[in-house]
Amino acid sequence: MPRSPRTLLVLLAAMLAVLGWAGVAQAHRATIVGPSDSIQAAVDAAAPGDTILVFGTHRENVAIEKDGLTLRGVGAVIRPPATPAVHGCFDPTAVDEAVHGICVVGDVDFDTGEITRYVEDVTVSGFSIRGFPGFGLGATAASGTLFKDNVMTNNRDAGLFAAQSLDTRMLSNDASGGRFGVLISVAVGGTVTANSLHDNCAGALLFSGAAEYRLAANRVNRNTRVCPAVTDEWPALSGSGVTVFAASSNTIVANLITGNLPAGDTEISGGVVVTGEPGFPSADNVVKGNVILRNDPDIFWDLGGTGNVFRDNLCRTSVPPDLCG
Repeated sequence: MPRSPRTLLVLLAAMLAVLGWAGVAQAHRATIVGPSDSIQAAVDAAAPGDTILVFGTHRENVAIEKDGLTLRGVGAVIRPPATPAVHGCFDPTAVDEAVHGICVVGDVDFDTGEITRYVEDVTVSGFSIRGFPGFGLGATAASGTLFKDNVMTNNRDAGLFAAQSLDTRMLSNDASGGRFGVLISVAVGGTVTANSLHDNCAGALLFSGAAEYRLAANRVNRNTRVCPAVTDEWPALSGSGVTVFAASSNTIVANLITGNLPAGDTEISGGVVVTGEPGFPSADNVVKGNVILRNDPDIFWDLGGTGNVFRDNLCRTSVPPDLCG
């Protein structure tokens, strides 16, 4: 039967929509990586905007250096390889170079800190990353990175890491068994939300130039492991929940921070610690509306820096003694 002009226009619009979606699907591919395949090879072959689905157990250290990639684990486990791959996150000629699990990395000179390109809009989700001597999952010289629904276990340096990066988002991850659950350094404008940080030496550290981060609705508990001092790198650590060290303009709100007690020698302990060093204080940080209990102490502030706010927190012990409430 003849169709009205209006009907023909509707059909034409539908056809154009289908063709448009087909073009998008063709432009942004989905690649499947099985247990016998290489994640790094799939990443190297991917185009910006592609999705890589990973199944099974892999022994790899992976670097993502392309914009817009989505790396999604489906019951995927990553463990350290016998022979680490050499790429933007691992240089075997560097002294004391550690092997990391998955890193998102732009173009950065690690000696000078100079960044010539940020890698942008990478998502990593759904992985279990275990036993790396460095960090499990990290971003360096990256912008707009999302780490979501990953489980990091027994990665020596940190479960989650961000440095020299912009707008790193860490959402609903679980990190345990490391020196730090989360370590953020010289990074600006990110979020750490709804993560579980437990059984580390320190739950989370905002360190040296971390700024404008928001830590909200995290569970930070039982970070009682003992990590001995590392010469010229880290002091002895045990029993700290969230520490802000020489970092400014961060917000710590609506977190549950409990049972972070030192079990050995440590330079820092407490549920929330705001401190610095001469010439590098922590300033303009807000600690508000948290439950901070059974720590030693619940809140510690070294009285350095200006503009730090402690308000509406449920806690019992603090140094100085008037920070609870």
